[in-house]
Amino acid sequence: MSDRLLRVGLIVPSSNTVMEPDFHRHMGKTAVVSTTRIFLEDVTRDQELAMLENDLSRAVELIRTTAPDIVVFGCTSAGALGTLEHDEGIRERIRRGAGAPVVTVLGAVVTKVRAINPRRIAVFTPYTEDLTSRIASALAEAGYPPIQAVGMGIRANLDIGRVLTPEVIRFVESRMEGCSPDCVFLSCTNWQSTAAIESLRAKLGVPVLTSNQAAMDAVLRLAAAAISTQRG
Repeated sequence: MSDRLLRVGLIVPSSNTVMEPDFHRHMGKTAVVSTTRIFLEDVTRDQELAMLENDLSRAVELIRTTAPDIVVFGCTSAGALGTLEHDEGIRERIRRGAGAPVVTVLGAVVTKVRAINPRRIAVFTPYTEDLTSRIASALAEAGYPPIQAVGMGIRANLDIGRVLTPEVIRFVESRMEGCSPDCVFLSCTNWQSTAAIESLRAKLGVPVLTSNQAAMDAVLRLAAAAISTQRG
């Protein structure tokens, strides 16, 4: 792996227009990113469960043919439809099928949160209340119950992808009254939030995490660990 570009297999909902560009923009010089899509139009519990049931196996079979070094399951909320064990089940299902290490976005986020170890985390999403509460529940299960969790109430995934970064920033700032977090998490791989990190960090003075940044960091950690093992 050390003498060539990293091969990253990305599995994303079909209507996701943000995660793939984020990966190419931030990892394009160090990785070849190959993408497979699984059908999803609305970000709802029922449609995400159908996505996992109907399309994930085929997507894993397809991404395996790219001989990935690492596979990323690129949907935060689908990983939060049950307990953290549900997300782990998705990871293991992909690992067995693709024959490669797997990063789930929710798992990557939990890892980042544990490294920061905040006392007061606030969660912001583009989702409806149902899925926003599921993200909050996942963090609570990990030991970090959010002091606030609010969403924009958007169902159509294409519409989520059309929310521009300045709108993300304004939404977060508009919900900060009475809330004093020491960490902020912006959930959703199809939200243009990664570009908002520096601005919000400067304005709020606290660490700001996003789904896509957490996933990319997890990929780089796995790759570095693999290289270290090879050299050892």
